[in-house]
Parts: sequence; structure tokens; C-alpha cells
Amino acid sequence: MESGFFAPSRSVEHTGDAGNGTAQRRGTGMVEWRIEEAPVPYEVAVAAMEDRAAAIRAGTAPELIWLLEHPPLYTAGTSARSADLVDPDRFPVFPTRRGGQYTYHGPGQRVVYVMLDVAGRGRDVRRFVAQMEAWVIATLDRFNVKGEIREGRVGVWVVRPEKAPGPDGAPREEKIAAIGVRLKKWVSMHGLSINVEPDLSHFDGIVPCGITDHGVTSLVDLGLPVTLEDVDTALRQTFDEVFGN
Repeated sequence: MESGFFAPSRSVEHTGDAGNGTAQRRGTGMVEWRIEEAPVPYEVAVAAMEDRAAAIRAGTAPELIWLLEHPPLYTAGTSARSADLVDPDRFPVFPTRRGGQYTYHGPGQRVVYVMLDVAGRGRDVRRFVAQMEAWVIATLDRFNVKGEIREGRVGVWVVRPEKAPGPDGAPREEKIAAIGVRLKKWVSMHGLSINVEPDLSHFDGIVPCGITDHGVTSLVDLGLPVTLEDVDTALRQTFDEVFGN
């Protein structure tokens, strides 16, 4: 196991080609998948991501998709506004260098940390972010959930026509997945989170992503008996479709 990673975990490597062949990847050309069996403290995860990203840049470790949970906590992205931290004493708050505002992480939420060599994948940041969004949407589609992107609203949303309309009279929309990435010398860190069965009341301590007019939901809240393991399987199945690896 790589130094700095929280144990116990399950790890499996996935081999593939280098995409369209227009650039060589640093590292071994493989993508490793790691699934943690116990919640990982946030500061431990960040330190591990930094170490792994450095190793990917140096060509001494493969790219990594890291699936885990965190204990209940809030993270503050680079655009976080203090007014959006409604209950600062509820859970620990961690400043983070990823983009975005306040986000909640906790049990029942699948956090996916993505350490990929974006330089070797074309050096196209917009395309990379679009791939992250498409990956979430494809994963949700495995459960017959239609995830959608909204201009000016980060993350992935689902329409809730069975609920009362929003303030503007439009159908209610709720966030089911958050996306926030950071690139350091063209290697990505942080990634995404999908609400599987978290305690949705824990989002009450923040204004998630600074958006006040829309709520949050989860796969179980939508009435689906989905587990973290089910989501892990769907993420693996759809990764190749989206990233071509």
C-alpha cells in the first residue's frame, strides 16, 4: 500500500491504452482503483492525494481513482463565502484548494477522488470537467436516474416534479452530486461526491455550493435501494465509456 493511504482498503488496477495516442502519459499507463472500507479523515485524504499526485507527475505511480467516505464534515472551496456557513459549530470545517464553495461530506456519500494525468489526456481543462460531469450522469443512468447540468449551478441535478414547484414556479430541482477539482502541474486532485444515503439534514449547516433556491437529494431519497457498492460498480462500468481508458 502506498505510504500515506488509510487502511484497510481494497485495490485493483485497470490497464488501458493512452487514449488517442497524441500524448504520452506520465506514470505506468494504468489506472488504479482503491476502495476504502472505513471512513478516512479529511486531512489524511488530502495529504495522500498530494503524495500520489506528486508520484504520478514523477512517473513512479499510476493514476488513481480513490473511492471512500469521510466522517461528517464541511469543506470550504476557494470561492466559499463565510455567510454560507450557517452552523459553524456543527461539524469540523476544512479549507480546501479545490474550486467551489461549501460542501458536506459524510457517511452514506460516495466520495471519488480522481488523480489523473490531464496533460497526458490532452491538456484540455474544460473537456476534463465535462468528462467528470458526464461520468456522474452516466453512473446515475445505471439506476434510471436522469442527472442534468445547469448553467451557473455546479454539480449534477435531478428534477423532482412530485414536489412543490420552486420559487419561480418551475419544477423543483435538487442536487445529487457535487464536483470540485484542482489541477497541480496537470495532475488532478479532489473530484466528486454522489449522495447515496447520507443524512440529508447534515446539509442544513451550510448553503451547499452557495445555492439557496434548490435542495439536495440522494439515490435512497429518490426511493432507490442503492448501496455504495452498487455505485462503485456503476462508476467502474462507466469510467471507460467517458474517459476512454
